[in-house]
Amino acid sequence: MKNILVINGHEYYPYAPGKLNKTLFSQIIDTLKEKYEIKTTIVQHGYDIKEEQDKFKWADVVIFQTPIYWMGLPAILKNYIDKVFEYNIFFKGGESYGKGGLMTDKKYMISTTWNAPESSFNKKDEFFQGKSVDETLVQIHKTLEFVGMNPLKSFSCNDVVINPDIDKFTKGLDSHLKEVFHL
Repeated sequence: MKNILVINGHEYYPYAPGKLNKTLFSQIIDTLKEKYEIKTTIVQHGYDIKEEQDKFKWADVVIFQTPIYWMGLPAILKNYIDKVFEYNIFFKGGESYGKGGLMTDKKYMISTTWNAPESSFNKKDEFFQGKSVDETLVQIHKTLEFVGMNPLKSFSCNDVVINPDIDKFTKGLDSHLKEVFHL
């Protein structure tokens, strides 16, 4: 793997300006650019669908850096996927549902920011009822599986609004990238 596409899926709101997401997006690029070729997309800046499709074809790995809004992707990132993941480019009809992905030589990593604290996961009596971050993001993982992509280990920053610990988040991301990309 030598080519990495990094997508910033943040959608701006006055109460969520995206400072942490931008910091993590930049950190991913800065950490990986010495060893890998990098292309980027900042969804809220606009994009050309054909150019994005070409970026996916070029990439060995796609990293999605995104906040989680209401337990899912920001609307702008969901809309990007709806437009870019085109039939006969990303998938085709398969023998069985979900088996027609055309991006089978691609991997992906999801890096997320949540206001939900870590304690709300992995405990049966908490909000997510014992589910991990990845289990709560099943729709994202299934979308990427549908087009044939294979997951790398996900990264998550939690409690980012109430208890923002930027140093902890950036150190965690650094360790994660070193582990996943063998730096």
